[in-house]
Amino acid sequence: MPELRTKRHLRLARRAASIAALLWAHAAAAFSPFTVKDIRIEGIQRTEPGTVFSYLPVKVGETMTDDKAAQAIKALFATGFFKDVRLEVDGDILIVYLEERPAVASVDITGSKEFDKDTLKNALRDQGLGESRIFDRSILDRAEQEIKRQYLSRGKYAAKVTSTVTPLERNRVAISIAIEEGETARISSIRIIGNKAFKESELLDQFKLTTPTWMTWYTKNDQYSREKFSGDLETLRSFYLNRGYLEFSIDSTQVSITPDKEDVELTLSVTEGRQYKVSDIRFGGNLLGREKEFSSLMLIKTGDVYSGERMSESTKQISERLGELGYAFANINAVPEINREKGLASFTVLVDPGRRVYVRRINVVGNSRTRDEVVRREMRQFEDSWYDAERIKLSRSRIDRLGYFKSVQIENSPVADAPDQIDLNVVIEEKPTGNISLGIGVSSTEKLILSAGINQSNFLGTGKSLALNVNTSRLNRQINVSITDPYYTPDGISRSFEFYLRNFNAAQLNLGNYKYRSMGGTMRFGIPYTEVDRLYGGVGVENNRVELGSDPTPPQRYVDYVNKFGESVTSLLVSGGWTRDSRDSGFIPTQGRLQTFNLEATVPVGELRYWRATYNHQWFKPLNKDVILALNGDFGVGRAWGGRDYPLFKNFYAGGIGTVRGYYPSSLGPYRDPVDNVALGGQTRIVGSVELQMPLPGTGNDRSFRTFVFADAGQVYPLGSIDWGEMRYAAGVGVSWLSPFGPMKFSLGFPLRRKPEDRTQRLQFQIGTGF
Repeated sequence: MPELRTKRHLRLARRAASIAALLWAHAAAAFSPFTVKDIRIEGIQRTEPGTVFSYLPVKVGETMTDDKAAQAIKALFATGFFKDVRLEVDGDILIVYLEERPAVASVDITGSKEFDKDTLKNALRDQGLGESRIFDRSILDRAEQEIKRQYLSRGKYAAKVTSTVTPLERNRVAISIAIEEGETARISSIRIIGNKAFKESELLDQFKLTTPTWMTWYTKNDQYSREKFSGDLETLRSFYLNRGYLEFSIDSTQVSITPDKEDVELTLSVTEGRQYKVSDIRFGGNLLGREKEFSSLMLIKTGDVYSGERMSESTKQISERLGELGYAFANINAVPEINREKGLASFTVLVDPGRRVYVRRINVVGNSRTRDEVVRREMRQFEDSWYDAERIKLSRSRIDRLGYFKSVQIENSPVADAPDQIDLNVVIEEKPTGNISLGIGVSSTEKLILSAGINQSNFLGTGKSLALNVNTSRLNRQINVSITDPYYTPDGISRSFEFYLRNFNAAQLNLGNYKYRSMGGTMRFGIPYTEVDRLYGGVGVENNRVELGSDPTPPQRYVDYVNKFGESVTSLLVSGGWTRDSRDSGFIPTQGRLQTFNLEATVPVGELRYWRATYNHQWFKPLNKDVILALNGDFGVGRAWGGRDYPLFKNFYAGGIGTVRGYYPSSLGPYRDPVDNVALGGQTRIVGSVELQMPLPGTGNDRSFRTFVFADAGQVYPLGSIDWGEMRYAAGVGVSWLSPFGPMKFSLGFPLRRKPEDRTQRLQFQIGTGF
């Protein structure tokens, strides 16, 4: 309690137990006002005097009153810096006595295995409990409860959190938080009461949560989580609604924990109701004269068992159709009328298109490196034009296919005071699009191997791609440079250049007494003629040189080549091609097709006369929200013309990732060297692949990690008929990762119908492949 003295010495003490106590103390302290000639601050160690003065409502030369004294005490307590505040008057001098709260010298956390200690410390600091902060017991108490709550969310119901506060010199404290995590509680049983139409086992198959199995050590689905349980309840509702049970309800749920806090028991009580069929579907509201069109979009028909999923998809299709017409905020609701006696339900689909809007402005958000124009030039929805949902969807797919971004979203933003206008926000999350690599290695065959490379698919944020790669060893030396401008003209005509040099010295490793060098360059243009189609055309020049030694004798196939074409052959090439890309993503497609056709041919200059054509078709289709079916077909054929022979170096090869996994790269084919049994490829190649792609367990919705199972078939053939009996097959599993260094793929393949001459390689790895 404050004490009031009428002598020259007046003391006012305030303790901030509560605002009410403070006001009561203020009312009890009354004294004659006086003029302050000086103010002294006593008891502070860390707090600056200026900070204290800033909270005082009186300055030297001003009159001090009881009201101002109460205001000063209240303000100083409110800072949270002080444990006690006293005001004293000595003559005409105001003395402020302060007792500071202790500062936190250290925070130590022990026993935490489930959570990273640094993460916990950072979370505590964000809450105000960290080194050099003012210690507040209430904050520590809240931190204890929050840590316990986090452990409960991980299924550790026996977790204990104990904090200790140790006083130190210079008014400091050390905080120690000891955690006993205990064992993780597992779901011992899940029971459903009231189900009649479906077996309990069938219903539980819809749940993510489960009792312990051989995989739950990884998926953690045997650990109770409120969020997962809520998701499972919604899945159960959808299961019944999709089978016609319109009145299905979950009456109660019970979560029981055993006394030892190691087991969790879940119990659900449900009421199924009866199954309903659709008796009639009518339309109401503002139909814009399109009732027949809307009716054709309905996936559920009269006489069908009601399905909530198909009804939702139907209303979604109507909403999307209205979006194509400019109605961005259409509202579609299907209102049921239930006849319980007959088990029938009729639906009135109410259509409210809202107001037709046009796009005022398009904003690009999240691009710190990529220029706005790189994104804007892929937009097929334009500013100052009617809103078109189909064009917006196409725009999102085109931006995603660039491969520069982790995610692409296009959001609608209404314009204030303009109901007929809307802004579009293109929200992107950039990802690394290039890398610089330096490598050094040692091989028992090639000795020292040096490699370096620069690859950037979004050079300086311009959308241009640049690549420079060098690889050198005793056996090989390769240099490759390529530059591509996808928008050489504003209309989207692309231009690319490529230059390469490849040297192979077989004599260094006694593989044959010969050297081979290939050097060339190409220029190519691409012309878009639809949103998904592009034609290509280009010219190039290539020089192939083979130098034969004399002793020992080189392999006969190279001797024959030199005898036919000479040691050095220069060819002029023309090329053409076509691409159709309707995939929803360039790196992680879930639906759509990619078709490519390329034709390369020599012009009648020089010794070589040949043409070479390839066709590739990839097809993606989602089987459900997690599993993607991916098909790949590849066909290649090359032939000579003008009475010349087909050059050996233009043969097709098969085996390895990209063709038939499980076999050694480029090792397939019946055409082999009779001396060293090396596969020589062929003039025809046929390859087919089937993949089932799914997320890697435990990665949630992260699309950059995927697992897959596959089956491959393929072979190469020399000139002549195709022998299907020589086809090679393989099956296996793999993992793909969209890493900062580019797409990576690991596969474990098992060859089928293997023959003695086949070389196998079960574990294979590749960077930079999409399929």
